Amino acid sequence: MAILETRIGPLQLTTPLIAASGTVGSVVEFANSIDFTLYGAAVAKSVAPEAWPGRGAPRIAPIGEGMINGIGIQNPGIDAWLDEVGPMIAAIPTQVWASAVAHDPRGFAEVAEKLDTTTITAVEVNLSCPNLDGAPFALDPDLSHQVITRVRAATTKPIGAKLSPDARPIAAVAAAAVDAGADWLTIGNTVMGASIDVRTRRPTISGFIGGYSGAPIRPITMRCVIEVRRELPDVPIVACGGVAHAHHAVEYILAGADAVGLGSVHFAKPRAAAGILSGLDRYLDREGFSSVGELKGAYEPWT
Repeated sequence: MAILETRIGPLQLTTPLIAASGTVGSVVEFANSIDFTLYGAAVAKSVAPEAWPGRGAPRIAPIGEGMINGIGIQNPGIDAWLDEVGPMIAAIPTQVWASAVAHDPRGFAEVAEKLDTTTITAVEVNLSCPNLDGAPFALDPDLSHQVITRVRAATTKPIGAKLSPDARPIAAVAAAAVDAGADWLTIGNTVMGASIDVRTRRPTISGFIGGYSGAPIRPITMRCVIEVRRELPDVPIVACGGVAHAHHAVEYILAGADAVGLGSVHFAKPRAAAGILSGLDRYLDREGFSSVGELKGAYEPWT
């Protein structure tokens, strides 16, 4: 049996699977329906300095093989989150990472500072959600650097930067985040998109433009992983986008990812991790790899 453990910066993970933020709620409410022992970590839904109401309905719609959402990062605010969710985190049988979001660098730092005294293992900085008014921080290297710098100064916990596949070039934003103190990069988030229901002639979500996720964005995220890995060969990467089967996880690790995020698949198959992890293990054994680490970046280029 191959070694499935992997390392993300200072964090040792029991498996290379990460439950992506926004798809498992605050984690605690999914403890009875998802086996979190199969994950190296689970990332809670993003939380802001103050409560955000989110967008009105409809906020989610299926589009082909993917889905579009415009939730608007609805959350109770960090103080309420600490009261309601914080005490239950320790009971989750894997690492729980928080996800910080805000309208400005100071707000990100406020969330990170308040999380510093909790039992969460790390903070993922959500630079990339496309559902906020204005351009996401993740499209601008300088703004991303400012946010990560403030967060790094506010917490002693490991921090990761969640980037956007819409960034051009994404490697520049990645480099800025790492320079500012990010311990790893999550690549990526949803892709900005929009759709209209031709029967009703209405946008499929209330905010019109939202985040598109699922199988169709996997090649886009793959390109981002490859570009960042080429420019930053030593930086830990969590690849997230369209993973639903074991061979998707294998593909991302071959491209250079250290771990793989499961996101939209949770809506259709909450227990998908079991099949993905066992399939990854079988692949490693069949192909003669003794560990996930050996598989990392082991693709064969055309000569």
